[in-house]
Amino acid sequence: MKNSVFLLVLLLLALTINVNSQWESDMRLTNDSNNSLTSYNNASSIASSGNIVHVIWSDNPRVSGYPQIFYKRSSDGGVSWGTDTQMTSNTWYFTGHPSIFVSGPVVHLAWIYNHNAFGMLFYKHSTDAGISWWPNTQISTGTLSMYFPSLAVSGSIVYVVATAPSSQLSRIFYTRSENSGQSWAATSPLVTTTSTSQFAAVSTSGSVTNIVWQDNRDGNEEIYYIRSTDNGLSWGVETRLTNNAGYSSYPSISSSGSLALVAWQENRDGNYEIYYKRSTNGGLSWGADTRLTNNSDSSYYPSVYVSGSNVHVAWQDYRDGNWEVYYNRSTDGGGSWGADTRLTSNSAASITPSITVSNSSVYVVWSDNRDGNYEVYFKRNPTGNPVGIININTEIPKEFSLSQNYPNPFNPSTNIKFQIPKSGFVNIAVYDILGREVTTLVNEELKPGTYEVSWDAANYPSGVYYYRLTAGDFSETKKMILVK
Repeated sequence: MKNSVFLLVLLLLALTINVNSQWESDMRLTNDSNNSLTSYNNASSIASSGNIVHVIWSDNPRVSGYPQIFYKRSSDGGVSWGTDTQMTSNTWYFTGHPSIFVSGPVVHLAWIYNHNAFGMLFYKHSTDAGISWWPNTQISTGTLSMYFPSLAVSGSIVYVVATAPSSQLSRIFYTRSENSGQSWAATSPLVTTTSTSQFAAVSTSGSVTNIVWQDNRDGNEEIYYIRSTDNGLSWGVETRLTNNAGYSSYPSISSSGSLALVAWQENRDGNYEIYYKRSTNGGLSWGADTRLTNNSDSSYYPSVYVSGSNVHVAWQDYRDGNWEVYYNRSTDGGGSWGADTRLTSNSAASITPSITVSNSSVYVVWSDNRDGNYEVYFKRNPTGNPVGIININTEIPKEFSLSQNYPNPFNPSTNIKFQIPKSGFVNIAVYDILGREVTTLVNEELKPGTYEVSWDAANYPSGVYYYRLTAGDFSETKKMILVK
């Protein structure tokens, strides 16, 4: 019996080591004499789709002394990278706080241009995965300054939230585009309470839009939440997510299907720890606060990404006597977690990480001053995001096809087989009976072959759903039934 227990412990240890060993070496993405800075957790500095990874940061260019926005991309899953691309060329004052989001081949950027102490919200996008870019566009309206933007995209609808200081207070403002960023609605206040509201973060899943922010209306800093169920046309009531004597700040939110998860930093325990809470019904109700970290020093700036039932969180942590980047993952929608994984190990400060996933890969980017000044560093785990898509036959099919899911009816998971006769971008999305997109199963470049993808609908209600395959000019939709 003792030998069996011993062998089990060794097996578990080996599995843990194997999971952690999948993280590859740190890769330095920038190399100049000025500070290159990633954004805080409400605005992601990295985004990916298929094998294309996009990174954005703020940097003092070599010619002008004023901070500008820079961008670079990888087309092979982060193995190699292109050159730095300067996205702005302002000759006065501060340009920073960049945020990036990608939807298929369309890449969206938002940032702040501070001219004469007036922060203007700017935007630009690329429709060819970052190869070329449309012109810079000012999307803020009125005379209020904007800071700390956060981006999210659902189909052709683009959402931007930002903080606008006014009369010694700060408010959350919001704008949206219905045509992939070609034109924008007027910037309008989302939160109008007579308190300081700041550091908003936005996430979407289908027609549901989720926004969280930091708010002191209760006498101390708490995390608040609001949602829209009609693509941002109207909004529900403001909901207080935290309720304690601690200081809850810098929230990050991500959602997939009906699962939404918020992470933030909080000092109710005497030092700052990372907390999170989740909703399994699209933000209609929320579970209890859950403490994710537990150490004797501060954990700051969580960045969260939800992919199906996988939840990934990265943050900066001082438990080792200097700032390092740490990571944790849940594979059951935030119900349980593994051990914290230390991603960096050097005597300098590694700060403000951003995290994203694509296919089976997890990508993290952060700022690091191991080189004497802050540079942008990157790390990936090519097997860190378990996915349900598999290539079951590499023989080239004669035509596109989408098979009926099996089993059908199903509870709670089902499989969908499809064939691709030529390389290209493939999307399979699931819709409810009202035609609202509830989740995306495939959204990437695929080579010719026969594939199978699974959908775990444990977090979804019973009913009729539709799944649609879109690849080039081909599109086909089929019906499936979830019975619980």
